[in-house]
Amino acid sequence: MRWERVMLPQDQEPEQGREEAGGPGKRWAHTCNAIKGGRFLYVFGGFGIDNCQTNEVRVFDTVEQTWSQPTIKGMPPAPRDGHSCTNVGDNLFVFGGTDGMNPLGDLHILYTSSHTWISPITRGEVPEARQGHSAALVDKRLFIFGGYGKSPDNDNEVYYNDLFILNTETFVWNKAMMTSIPPSPRHTHSCSTWKNKMIVIGGEDGHDNYLSDVHILDADTLMWKELNTTGHMLPPRAGYLTITFGKFLLVYGGYTEDQKPYDDLYLLDVESAIWSTVTTAGAGPSARFSMAGDCLDPVSSGVLVFVGGCNGNLEVLDDMYYLHTGLTREHERRLDKLPLRKKLKLKCQEQNLTLGHDKDLVQVGVSTSSYQPVPQSIYGQPGGQSNPYNQSIPVQGKQIFEARLMEVFGDRCTIETIIDGKPLRGILFSSKPSTLPITFSSSSRRSDGDPSTVTKNGD
Repeated sequence: MRWERVMLPQDQEPEQGREEAGGPGKRWAHTCNAIKGGRFLYVFGGFGIDNCQTNEVRVFDTVEQTWSQPTIKGMPPAPRDGHSCTNVGDNLFVFGGTDGMNPLGDLHILYTSSHTWISPITRGEVPEARQGHSAALVDKRLFIFGGYGKSPDNDNEVYYNDLFILNTETFVWNKAMMTSIPPSPRHTHSCSTWKNKMIVIGGEDGHDNYLSDVHILDADTLMWKELNTTGHMLPPRAGYLTITFGKFLLVYGGYTEDQKPYDDLYLLDVESAIWSTVTTAGAGPSARFSMAGDCLDPVSSGVLVFVGGCNGNLEVLDDMYYLHTGLTREHERRLDKLPLRKKLKLKCQEQNLTLGHDKDLVQVGVSTSSYQPVPQSIYGQPGGQSNPYNQSIPVQGKQIFEARLMEVFGDRCTIETIIDGKPLRGILFSSKPSTLPITFSSSSRRSDGDPSTVTKNGD
């Protein structure tokens, strides 16, 4: 996996110029949602300039790499943080949060096609006002779990482990009658969707205990089950970010009782219940909490985006990063319909991607007899730039070396390696141009030993 900082023209301008250019500026406790297949990112709410809560909407075009502040009709939600914002199609459902004085229990919808806010009239058992909760969409039902609010009798904080379900077509709320043992009351946790299930991870309870437990709710039976995870276990934390890509949940950042934010990255394979630490290439975000992000699939398969947050010195951040994961939706195909050879190949790719080692190192041989299969990489990464290549050096004999697969550009891919202590960059060409994501195999891609296929580092 590889980090890439998104550098925009306004990053080189003074802060006032950056705001005029339409970027969200410094932002924390906000939300970020990808729509239109990952083409647009909508950033809403949180704390903005001067640490004041905001209800502004900023939009990032991932193709043009530009920010804008659209003119939005209708009555906007009050400025807030600690809310949830959930995609229902290309519409964004904002619920709850706090205005800085009191928790909120209102529901607002942003119709992105017309850039219009509405406040629908809801019926049924409406959730108590709350903040620090999490939300997930299963089918057409919006699930709200946990968070904390205020007691109706006094100003004491009340922590929730209840579950409310909103029918997004009829706008009817129902308080779920759950079976089995639900997660303990908590806030600043995460809720994610996988198939017909909702997954709750970690957070902080009402006794200032930090958690890392994993619970799965069957959305059809409303039965909870605690997942018995193994592997490199996630340390307890709150205020982190979880982004889902198929059966993989990636957890980044957050904080714990020592008040030092994390900058680590963990991956949970929900099917196998195995946690893995993730080793990444490139300079990633600094340690932080209360950031926002989403997955850009399917426009950019397996590319995640991270925006803003707050560091350990309580300084608000305005940076933005992509994480190129190399994961693909192919893992979600039903294996029982695949030939045995493809099943084995997918299993090998999955193991390479989930192990807590730097698995973008691949074996590349200069002869067909020593060729090793290469895992699938990402195609069409936003912001990806080609590297300069000039002087070539000869390749001798049947030397085998390890190389990092960096980019794929149709009929060629770039690699980086070190040979005899010298950093090198190179290009591998296929025999036939392709506009599709490239999956390497021993029968379809080979290095032919041409000296031009390995070039000196452009730096």
